[in-house]
Amino acid sequence: MSTPTVTDSVPTDSAPRVDAITAEIIRGNLIAITDEMKTNLMRTAYNQLIYEAQDFTVGLFDANGDTISIGLGLPMFVGGLSQAIKAKLAFYGRDGIDEGDILLTNDPYIMGSHLNHMILTVPIFHDGELVAFASSMAHWLDVGGVLGGTTHDIFAEGLQMPMVKLFKKGKQDDELTRIIETNVRFSDAALGDLRAQVAAIRTGETRLLALLDRYGNETIAQSIVNIFDRSEKLAREAVANMPDGEYFGAASMDDDGVRLGVPVPIKVRVVIAGDQMTIDLSEVSPQVAGYFNSGATAGRSAAQVAFKCLTSPNEYPINYGSFRPVDVILPPGTVVSATKPAAMRWWMTYPMTIVDCVFRAVADALAEGSIAGHHADLAISNLYGTDPSTGTFYLLYNGLQGGGWGATRDKDGESATICINDGDTHNGPVEAQEAKNALVYALEYGLRQDSGGAGRTRGGLGTRQRWVTENAVTFDSFVERTTTAPWGIDGGGDGLANRVTVKRASESAVTHFANGKVDGMQLEPGDIVIVETGGGGGYGDAAGRDPQKVALDVQRGYVSVDAALRLYGVAVSLDSQGKAHLADDANETSAAALETHSNTPVFE
Repeated sequence: MSTPTVTDSVPTDSAPRVDAITAEIIRGNLIAITDEMKTNLMRTAYNQLIYEAQDFTVGLFDANGDTISIGLGLPMFVGGLSQAIKAKLAFYGRDGIDEGDILLTNDPYIMGSHLNHMILTVPIFHDGELVAFASSMAHWLDVGGVLGGTTHDIFAEGLQMPMVKLFKKGKQDDELTRIIETNVRFSDAALGDLRAQVAAIRTGETRLLALLDRYGNETIAQSIVNIFDRSEKLAREAVANMPDGEYFGAASMDDDGVRLGVPVPIKVRVVIAGDQMTIDLSEVSPQVAGYFNSGATAGRSAAQVAFKCLTSPNEYPINYGSFRPVDVILPPGTVVSATKPAAMRWWMTYPMTIVDCVFRAVADALAEGSIAGHHADLAISNLYGTDPSTGTFYLLYNGLQGGGWGATRDKDGESATICINDGDTHNGPVEAQEAKNALVYALEYGLRQDSGGAGRTRGGLGTRQRWVTENAVTFDSFVERTTTAPWGIDGGGDGLANRVTVKRASESAVTHFANGKVDGMQLEPGDIVIVETGGGGGYGDAAGRDPQKVALDVQRGYVSVDAALRLYGVAVSLDSQGKAHLADDANETSAAALETHSNTPVFE
């Protein structure tokens, strides 16, 4: 008789049903396993995108490839890992996967993202039966291909790994490893990250096997069914409380990096009927000639991220059951369901606005749960070149810069926060970036004053980075949403859009790039690159904001004296100590409401 697996997990009438306490203990264990996988990957990885920015995700999956538990990381990866495992199952078949195998791919048309994301998966066997998978996806610093410039197809973007076995029955394939080593610029980092990912998924395998030994396959399987059902129930209850109807949201991207200045439309339709939601992405722009396409898994994941935020944002672990009440309509060939050989280098950019547009669509229907637009971009730019003193090639991947999130009805938007799709990804500390290169150094990393949209609740603030070159370098920028500002709702004002600027040491004027795209710009020592992220949109009429909150914003440097009067109608002055005072002495802001803060924005 075969051993029960998580795919055979619906209990029969004769089988004892797992009690709620045991199921909850197992749920906590599953979260702990993915947390440990995450910790081990961070501790052993070589590149900053993993150990500093946390640009990765780990997870446990059942024998069908459905998500059991995702370690908190990038929400946009919630579908990528599951779809990659299902594709590996389809390719090899269950009989073609052996104990000790580790499966590898970075196929962007399966996982939805770019070639830098390597997915490693270990099948977990218990009593000789395939019962689950542990998997990790992590962003490698380099996978070959062109560094800058516009790519028009996937072949220019680096090393493509089809479905392969990095390990076969426990033994690493040395020839495959040498192919990887030869095709990347930073081979030590790549192989170090590879080993770190192997360690992470082996951790998941070891811990899940211990859990299976302790409770048995049947109890674990039934507990997972309970977890799925509980997540589904919470999501369905949330949808059922939303008013039925058909809702629309739209925005546009600057361009595709090829046809500069030609907007790319993003349109979504949301249908709520009872306890089921449909997110229709049929009218999103067709795939484009440039490098901002993403695969269908990314499009579906963006819809799922929005759905999760609207229904059960605090419910863990994130699992397959959470998404049963949402249907995503996504035909092939759009910018978020691109087909080969579409370029997908900056895959993550358009899906971020998908999430924003879903929120925009349902804003009127969900007074309590709605949120204004946010900066919706990672503000990625590259500075690279050769250190003249050592001849060593350097690459400063200046991405993952936080910006402003939109305000909600009762709360100001978050400031300096990575965009919604990227979840736990962290702002990159400039000190760590400086330590890794000898080409540039940071002059400033601070909040961008007046970038948050005005409103009864204010949009969060974007950030401002200034880098000065010490040597000749090449500068590329891939910043989006410089023309579509983060929108306010219910009368709230728009936030400032993202912006890229270069100040030449030899010139007095500055150059603002209208669409945020810079291709192979040669910089000389003393030139300054300025990347500013947008603020979040405001919520409600700015005239309704408490004047004391406006004064406190001025005191903290979030809002200028001029903007306080112009946007909020509140006259504020600053004394020599940097303390704010309302112009009307009768309503002077109390000392309790206004703690003493410097007028200098934080993080500088």
